[in-house]
Amino acid sequence: MRTRTLRFGLYADEQGLAWVRGLIDEAVGSRSARILGEAVLHTLPGSGLTTAETYDLLADQWAWEHPGQNSGTREAVELRVQVACSLRTWRAIRKTVLTTMCPEGTEPHACRVPWFAA
Repeated sequence: MRTRTLRFGLYADEQGLAWVRGLIDEAVGSRSARILGEAVLHTLPGSGLTTAETYDLLADQWAWEHPGQNSGTREAVELRVQVACSLRTWRAIRKTVLTTMCPEGTEPHACRVPWFAA
């Protein structure tokens, strides 16, 4: 097993971030993998770019999907989670998290937490 990183740009408040962490915990726990660490970034290492600059489209997405609602304490962040697993398991975990965050379907819907898979 190698250490692999899951990276998600999110437009979330503390509750939304906790929800995504829970999805990741559940996806990792159901497979032969383990979480080694996590970080919530506001600036991307080595680039000097802020997550607000990098993921500004997520704030726009939230505003479009929730017209007239206050965004509250939501902010653009990057969640990085280090996982010990095989490449195949990493891909399965990532796919599970993405489809759970915003399930596809034929009905129009709004994602609970706008996201970008990095």
